[in-house]
Amino acid sequence: MTLTVENQPDQSRYALLADGELIGVAEYDLRDDAIVFTHTEIDEEKRERGMASDLVQAALDDVRDNSSRRVVASCPYVRRWLQDHPDYQALQRR
Repeated sequence: MTLTVENQPDQSRYALLADGELIGVAEYDLRDDAIVFTHTEIDEEKRERGMASDLVQAALDDVRDNSSRRVVASCPYVRRWLQDHPDYQALQRR
C-alpha cells in the first residue's frame, strides 16, 4: 500500500490517500496569519498504527515549508501530537 498526503485547499484539508483512495483527513481553517487544525480522522476500516501521525506530520511539514502561517491546534489529536514532538512546537509561535 502506498500512502500519500496532499493538501486540498479547496476543501480545507490535508488528505491521506492509500493507493489513491481517501482514507483520512486533517481539516483546517485559515484565519489571518494562522492555520487552525480543527479535526483529524482516519477511516475506521483502514486504520493502521501510525497513519494519523503520518498525516499530521506531513501536513505540518507542508505548513513549515510552504507557508509563514502559525499553527493553532484546536483538534485534540494535533494538540497531543505537537506536545509529543517538541521539534514542531515552534510552528505555534511564528
